Amino acid sequence: MSIEIRKVTANIGAQVLGVDLSRPLDGETVAAVREALNAHKALVFDDVSLDDAGQEAFARHFGDLTTAHPTVPAVEGAPNVLPVDSERGRANHWHTDVTFVLNPPQASTLRSITIPPYGGETLIANAAAAYRDLPEPLRRLADTLWAEHTNDYDYAVPQESIDDEKAAQRAQFTSIKYRTAHPVVRVHPLTGERGLFIGGFAQRIVGLSVPESRKILDLFQAYVTRPENVLRWRWSENQLVLFDNRITQHYAIDNYDGLPRRLNRVTVAGDVPVGVEGKESYSIEGDASHYTTVATALAA
Repeated sequence: MSIEIRKVTANIGAQVLGVDLSRPLDGETVAAVREALNAHKALVFDDVSLDDAGQEAFARHFGDLTTAHPTVPAVEGAPNVLPVDSERGRANHWHTDVTFVLNPPQASTLRSITIPPYGGETLIANAAAAYRDLPEPLRRLADTLWAEHTNDYDYAVPQESIDDEKAAQRAQFTSIKYRTAHPVVRVHPLTGERGLFIGGFAQRIVGLSVPESRKILDLFQAYVTRPENVLRWRWSENQLVLFDNRITQHYAIDNYDGLPRRLNRVTVAGDVPVGVEGKESYSIEGDASHYTTVATALAA
């Protein structure tokens, strides 16, 4: 195959042409896709002909799969597939997938199933570009900080709109409580890049109060979500997006008037994050061994 990589924006995103995802990929193709993912953080594949099993097979080229989610049910008969369905909640909040566990997924795949006629875009932000944008004093501060991530609030359900159904969804989401401390600046194990590893599940800076933490986290988050660092992807039928969960955040825009929207997600098991001083993340509460194995950086 002749692979072509077309940049979508200067800082994040590329379209990949010339790869048939419905067939097993050879080692050279997998390496080329991985290299493109390292460079562009998010990759778009058009005109894919995949079912759930095919999406799982593609994701397995990059490592062992996680189950669908630590607490949320999978697609029936497909334990590795999470339905990202507007009827089950809307993740209109900046986050990195499942950072409340010790080793969040290294990569996520999203495949379009039902697309509204307008709206429903996914935003994906480059956390490495955000770190590079920080003034030197803020970079030095960020390098020293750790944040506690937890699922003990549901990013997909706004507090002001909880009815009985949404209360049940929230109870499911938090049925196992997780708390994990991660470095605010994560070193990517393959590229050595530093990225701001925060997002919606980061609720407190270790050693600071919640109000103090919120001000600092909001300051850093503003750099992640600068428009220059964000890919705004308008979905079409039969598309798949692969993004590096180690060094991005994403946000599903709720701008489609309650129309049906569904993507299926499959994630690849990740390694334990490491900060700039070489210290690994540590778990405070919750066992996620039923959800994910721990990948090694070299095998990732």
